Amino acid sequence: MSKSSKKPTVELKPSRIRREPRGVEVPTGPAAKAWFDPGEWESWIVIVGVIAFAIGLTALSIGIGEVTSH
Repeated sequence: MSKSSKKPTVELKPSRIRREPRGVEVPTGPAAKAWFDPGEWESWIVIVGVIAFAIGLTALSIGIGEVTSH
């Protein structure tokens, strides 16, 4: 028969994830009046690039279809 015993628990350190949240700074001045945050430029450039690539690919496929259909 096995002896049922409980192992001693390990004392855990406080979680670093559950610390106090940092305060959010609200920008003032010209940057606050911007249409979108200047840090979002990269995201907008990627979105515009993907849309332009999709339009170009669509135009190319329609053009090839028109040329080969005659």
